[in-house]
Amino acid sequence: MVKTVANDVHTLIEHDKKHYIHPTSSPKLQQEEGTPLIFTSGEGVYANSKDGKRYFDGLSMLWNVNIGHGRKELATAAYEQMTQMAYASSFKGYSNEPAIKLAEKLASISPGDLNAVFYTSGGSESNDTAFKLARFYWAQKNKPKKRKIIALENAYHGVTIGAQTATAIPLFHNFSESGIADVLHAKAHITACENGDKNDPDYESSIRATIEREGADTIAAVILEPVQGSGGVYIPPAGYLEAVRTLCNEHEILFIADEVICGFGRTGKMFSVEHWGVTPDMMSIAKGISSGYAQLGGVMVNDAIHTVINEYDGVLAHGFTYSGHPTACAVALKNIEILENEKIVEHTAQMEKELLAQLKKLEDKHAHVANSRSIGMLAAFEVVKNAETGERFAEDVAPAVKVVDECFERQLILRALGPNRDVIAIAPPLTITKEEIAEMISIIDEALTASF
Repeated sequence: MVKTVANDVHTLIEHDKKHYIHPTSSPKLQQEEGTPLIFTSGEGVYANSKDGKRYFDGLSMLWNVNIGHGRKELATAAYEQMTQMAYASSFKGYSNEPAIKLAEKLASISPGDLNAVFYTSGGSESNDTAFKLARFYWAQKNKPKKRKIIALENAYHGVTIGAQTATAIPLFHNFSESGIADVLHAKAHITACENGDKNDPDYESSIRATIEREGADTIAAVILEPVQGSGGVYIPPAGYLEAVRTLCNEHEILFIADEVICGFGRTGKMFSVEHWGVTPDMMSIAKGISSGYAQLGGVMVNDAIHTVINEYDGVLAHGFTYSGHPTACAVALKNIEILENEKIVEHTAQMEKELLAQLKKLEDKHAHVANSRSIGMLAAFEVVKNAETGERFAEDVAPAVKVVDECFERQLILRALGPNRDVIAIAPPLTITKEEIAEMISIIDEALTASF
C-alpha cells in the first residue's frame, strides 16, 4: 500500500519527535507540536517543504547559503572528489590536493598578510581554535601570562565551550554553566573610548579600560564580529574597527575578526573588515566558505603567527578529524569560484541599495518599524511601540516574534533577535534579485499589518 503524502509527513514528524534532539530549539514545544517544517529541496532564494509548500528563505537558513539553494555545480564538485578520495586525514602532516589548493586560494583573497589557514568543521570550532592559537602564540613568545580574551557585549561566537564563553548573549553564554577561564566582556562600539576619551560615560566598560584594569601583559587577544550578527545585526560606527586595531597594536594584543557570518560576500565585500581597511591578526571563517553545502571552517593567521607556529618543534596538539576534509575543501573551492565568476559579491553591494530603499518604505508606512539597516545582504529592522518617540515595547512582548510568525504563515523565513526579541534579521542568499527583494518586503508589509 502506497502511503499518502499526509501520512508520510505525519510519520516523519513522529520519528523526529522520538529520535531527533534539535539545536537552538524548544524541546518541549518540539514534543508538543512537532517540527514545523521538513525541508526537501531548494532553488535560489526558495526552499521547499515535505508538504508541498515553497518558502522564501530570508535568512539563507543560518546566514550561510550565500550562493543560493540547488547549485548543482557544488554537488558535482563533491561527487567528483568523493569518487577519488572522499576523506583523508591531515594529522601527522598528511595532506590532500583540495585542502592545499583551498589554502592557497584563501590566502589570495584574504586581507593583508593573512596567508595561512588552520581548518575546522565550523564557526564555533574556528573561534575556539583562534583562542588556543592566541595563547599558544604568546607562550612561544615567552609571555605566558597573556591568556585573557576580551569579547564584546552582545557578541555571538559559537557554542563550543570556549566560543560559548565569549558569546555574550545570555541564553547561550549561560547554557550548562560551562566555560573557560579568563574571558572578559567589554561594551561594544564605543569609538571615543577606544580612541582614549576617558570623559566618555561608558569609558569604564570599554575595551581600553578593560586592558588598563587587567594589564596589557595579561591580554592575549580581542575578538569581535565586524558586524554583530545574532546579537541583532549591529553595524559598527565610523572609526570603531580602526580604533580597536590601533589599540591592539598599541598594547601588543592580537586582534581576531570573527567573519563567520560576515565573510564570503555577505556584506558586499569578500570579507567585511575590508569596508574599514582593517587587517586582523586572525580571522575566523565558516558558513559562506561553502555556502552551507559542506561543513567547513577555518582560522586565517598572519605571517607573524604562522612563523611562530612553524618554529615549534613539538606536536601542535590541536586538530579535528575533519580538518582539511578533501570533499568539503573541493566544495569550497567551487563555491568561491562561483562567487568570483558570477560577480556575486559586487551584485550583493548593488542589492544593498535596493534593500535599504525597500526597508525605508516599511519605515515610512508602519509606525512600529524603526532603525532599518543593511550592509550587503546583512540587514535588520526594529519593531518598536512608537517609531517617532523611540518608545519600545515591554520586555515580555517580544514584538519581532509576532511579526516573524506572521511572515512564516506567509511562507517567508526570517528571525527574531535581540534581548527583547524586537529585532528582525534579514539575510537572504546573495543571488537575490530586485524582484525577489520586492516580494520579500511585500510579505513583511503584510505581516506587519496583521501584527498591529
